[in-house]
Amino acid sequence: MIASATLSPYFNIKLLNPRHVFTTTKPRRKYSTFSTKFHLNHLWNGFLQPKSCSLRTVLRKVSDDGGSIDANPQESAAVSVGEGTSSSSSTLGDNYVALFVRMLGLDHDALDREQAIVALWKYSLGGKNCIDTIMQFQGCINLTLNLLNSESSATCEAAAGLLRSISSINLYKDIVAESGAIEGITGLLSRPSLTSEVKEQSMCTLWNLSVDEELRVKIANSDILPFLINSLDDDDIKVKEAAGGVLSNLALSHCNHSMMVEAGIIPKLAKLLKTDMEGSKVIRKEARNALLELIKDQYYRILVIEEGLVPVPMVGAAAYKSFKPGLYSWPTMPDGTEIEQTSKGPSKFGASELLLGLNVGENAELEEARKNAIVGRTQQQFLARIGAIELDGKRESQSDIPTDNRFTLLPWIDGVARLVLILELNDEVAISRAAESIADSSINEHMRTSFKEAGAIKHLVRLLDHNSFAVRSAVVHALERLSVSSSLYHVLEAEGILHPLVCTLKRSETSGSLMEKTLDILARILDPSKEMKSKFYNGPVNGSKMGIDAARSLDASARLTGDKPVSIMDSRKELLDSTVITRLIEILKISPSNLQRKVASILEFITIIEPSMETIIKVDVSSGLEAVFQQKAVKDKEADVEGQELDEYALELEEAGLAVSAASRLLAKLLDSEQFCQKIDSTHFTKLLRKILKSDIPLRNKDWVAACLVKLCSISSPNVDFENPINMEVTLYETIPRLIEQIKFSLSPETQESAAVELNRIISEGVVDSTRAVASEVGIFPLVNLIEQGSDRAVEAALSILYNLSMDSENHSAIIAAGVVPALRKIVLSQRSHWSLALRLLRNLPV
Repeated sequence: MIASATLSPYFNIKLLNPRHVFTTTKPRRKYSTFSTKFHLNHLWNGFLQPKSCSLRTVLRKVSDDGGSIDANPQESAAVSVGEGTSSSSSTLGDNYVALFVRMLGLDHDALDREQAIVALWKYSLGGKNCIDTIMQFQGCINLTLNLLNSESSATCEAAAGLLRSISSINLYKDIVAESGAIEGITGLLSRPSLTSEVKEQSMCTLWNLSVDEELRVKIANSDILPFLINSLDDDDIKVKEAAGGVLSNLALSHCNHSMMVEAGIIPKLAKLLKTDMEGSKVIRKEARNALLELIKDQYYRILVIEEGLVPVPMVGAAAYKSFKPGLYSWPTMPDGTEIEQTSKGPSKFGASELLLGLNVGENAELEEARKNAIVGRTQQQFLARIGAIELDGKRESQSDIPTDNRFTLLPWIDGVARLVLILELNDEVAISRAAESIADSSINEHMRTSFKEAGAIKHLVRLLDHNSFAVRSAVVHALERLSVSSSLYHVLEAEGILHPLVCTLKRSETSGSLMEKTLDILARILDPSKEMKSKFYNGPVNGSKMGIDAARSLDASARLTGDKPVSIMDSRKELLDSTVITRLIEILKISPSNLQRKVASILEFITIIEPSMETIIKVDVSSGLEAVFQQKAVKDKEADVEGQELDEYALELEEAGLAVSAASRLLAKLLDSEQFCQKIDSTHFTKLLRKILKSDIPLRNKDWVAACLVKLCSISSPNVDFENPINMEVTLYETIPRLIEQIKFSLSPETQESAAVELNRIISEGVVDSTRAVASEVGIFPLVNLIEQGSDRAVEAALSILYNLSMDSENHSAIIAAGVVPALRKIVLSQRSHWSLALRLLRNLPV
């Protein structure tokens, strides 16, 4: 037994009553003293005594002396000191921290170590001074980490709790991490059947450590990440909060994003934000913070939006003061469609307007998307009217001044409605940010339709005439993303989008990016292929009715918005203005391939709505076509691409091929006009197109080039035959490669058969170099496959082609390598149809 007077100088104050903290149901047992000198480490030097005793023995002795212990972490105890000591406020750690640290040693009983670590943990909750006192003893962290391996849940909880307290002080974070806390906690959390308390304290320690960027990377690279993500589904809300806090900090480092996304964090966090559970404010905040970091990457932003969350800018509560709801007007749908007034007049107290949504007339039968739009608009307008729309954001920032990088995440119904609401405000910055968010959120048909039903298109088209360039740019970007949906073309036209876009097109000072997006929208709405279909087909074309007749019907539907939109027919007539066409041809001359393709498509649309083509012929359109056909990427096959990456060259060829194809379609349309044929230099264009035909652009882009060459040839020489060099080149460089491609890749047996028969006809007619063209296009292998799997007619055509190829000995090795010999022998031995032709082919080969 050790009296307090015989302890180390650290322990010259009486202890308090241990019954307040340390209780045990086990019977007391005697503890023998030992005089063996310990050689643990320098931690013990200065306060080890020749004899040792158990913690319970010390507590019993002090209890006999009338002392008491109060380790309540929330309260500080006033301790009366003994004689010779000045009176002061003291706690357990100020007097006996060293003893409890010593009791953590491996030489002590497991129960003693547990009680000691619990005492130190409770004491550490007293604040920084208490933690400073514990950290005076070097090695206490190592001893604490050792206790993480204990089989006792209470010991593990206390050890993790002490590490949590110590790591909460910035001064000690590195010490805790360097001691192996991350590895120790990782090992602890990898155990099965841990209590919620152990999980909470362990992950809260990681939460503290993850504030440091270097430690964040270390934690993410450990095996703990899957456990943290799975803990988001834990039943204990404290465990969820701790896991969410760690993950929120890990998301602050961009290098961790890929690992976190691959581990499946986005669906888990999104579920927390979409589920409203009691006491979930902290976990929702941490989940939102983590996702807001992830959406800074455009690809991860798409994944978040696919989970039903929409990024919404925080524009400040002051911005919503300019919102003016239509309180005294007859209600309309969010997209502006008027609702039929079933009552003869307004009720005395406005009940007919208030209960409009409860009527059971025709307006009650609404689509799901429109119902969601009504719900979202109602909720967001209500919040705006009572001034609570950004209440949480205001508390966090303590300022109404919006910042350019603050966002929140809302479920898609509320998020879509909030963004549309912001478009109605007067704040230019808020409008720009909302438009950009609409553009970012329009990732699929569902979201684009939701914005349409919410009335976004009406406001965006209105803002195209805004004085601010930033607003116009953001709005055009949003409309460009919405115009990807073919079902919205008629809505965009009905809202009068063509007029402001044409005005933007006329401005010479329009920036390159704004011009590109404007042309994108125009090229999608003014698609010549859909326009031509609408002339011959009275049904919907890709979800919309386009064309002259459809345009008239759209004019009528546009009146449902309640505004007076520009007539679709009138806006289309604006395209026939010589100023607009001249501007388009200027763009055609100087722009890159991707813009040339769009401009050529728009000009082709103009030739459709004006069959006489007088306006476009008056302008020097041939100079624009010449610029497209003389692109740098359009070279002979022998062109030197040294110094250029193959991927870049392939991309350049792809874009050039699309531009050339669009320009060729326009030229083919213009060649229908006798006036244009007289004006154009057909010889020059024939030379350009022949060069393109031999170039490396994709084969699918050469069909219109070949059509233009045939037309030019027929204009200059009505007698068309294979002797004509132009027709021969079309056959060698477009027809034969196209037929081989159909034989090789088509999944339709009928298509393969037709292609083989046509190819056989060309070769049988003796077109010069036709067999060489087949061999150079690697056409032998698909022909051999056709012999084995094709129909009788296809087999006959393939055998005939291969026989003609076998007449040139240079092709023998390729034919044999393709495996034709076994197939031919099988046909001959089974005496199938055409076995005689197969036998002749075998005799020609050196086998």
